[in-house]
Amino acid sequence: MTDDPSLPARVRALLERAPVDQLPMTYRRLAGALSLTPPRTIQRVASALEALMRDDARARQPFIASLVVSQRGHGLPADGFFELAVALGRFPADPQKQREAWENEYAKAIGARP
Repeated sequence: MTDDPSLPARVRALLERAPVDQLPMTYRRLAGALSLTPPRTIQRVASALEALMRDDARARQPFIASLVVSQRGHGLPADGFFELAVALGRFPADPQKQREAWENEYAKAIGARP
């Protein structure tokens, strides 16, 4: 979990209001937009996104975390996103099917934003 209990809500608010042409957003850019400073900036962002994924799974909503990708992930979220999505029963365990699952989830998350 995150050491700042307000961070998941701040992340959600930022992703909900970000212009579509600025999405997906990298973990680093998200950390900067939240004015997070070292240490552990990316780790704190990842923890907040994981909390949001759990909340979204409980609420049966698209993963807003799907709007965040890794700089090194070829335009995809980090491995932890996929691992948690599988654990939450929302993505297939087969890695070859996960990119398509993410693309579908991304489209749903964009469409579900206020």
